Amino acid sequence: MTNNLLMIHGMWVGSWCWYNYKEYFEARGYNCITPTLRYHHVSPDKSPDPRLGGTSLLDYAADLEKEILQLDKPPIIMGHSMGALLAQILGSRGRARALVLLTPAPPNGIFFLSPSIIKSFWSILTMKGFYKKPVRQTFKEASFSTLNLLPEKEQRNLFDRFVHESGKAVFEIGFWFLDQKGASRVDHNLVTVPVLIIGAGKDRITPVSLIDKVAERYEKVSTYRVFPGNAHWVVGEPGWKQIAEFINDWLKETINHQE
Repeated sequence: MTNNLLMIHGMWVGSWCWYNYKEYFEARGYNCITPTLRYHHVSPDKSPDPRLGGTSLLDYAADLEKEILQLDKPPIIMGHSMGALLAQILGSRGRARALVLLTPAPPNGIFFLSPSIIKSFWSILTMKGFYKKPVRQTFKEASFSTLNLLPEKEQRNLFDRFVHESGKAVFEIGFWFLDQKGASRVDHNLVTVPVLIIGAGKDRITPVSLIDKVAERYEKVSTYRVFPGNAHWVVGEPGWKQIAEFINDWLKETINHQE
């Protein structure tokens, strides 16, 4: 039986960010599906699609749900950062066989504006009308918040591949209490499949204190593990393979139990 593994990337990147995990899990028999979110196909050196600024989390989720419905059964869904919030939304809709949440952005209802998070988004938060514009971190912000375990040259190479993100999606996550549509809302009671949650001790943009609160939401169905030596870029920084191995072991045990 083929195990489909849908991998959802986070802000500012594309399906390319899964290169390590895709190779690792395909070598272990998984069929890895790595979509790029709406309007994230634009070359980093080109102007972003103006429609990106007003794109909602619900738009991303709708696109992903269409892709899932083309499969013969719900996949395992793995998400990183914002992609892990989208995974939670899809899980609450019954579209997943299991969820793997890597340093997840939180759903509606969790307050989390710490100093390190504000610093990570400062240039965006101070932009007039950011919630309806395409937005992008500065290199300094990305280096501080996401790429902090990498050498500066590698940070620069990765940052040069970063694209713009939806200001509306940033608003829906960070200012959920002002979002009348509740785009980041997840009814955790509807998530009944096994959930693996990964936190990272040196993460500055989704710190462990935040991941703790996410894990509490899914306590009845989840396994929670913090890797103290890692930061936010768990998909490619030093130590990523140790995390992938832990996920693989968990999936083997979880899938075998389901079967």
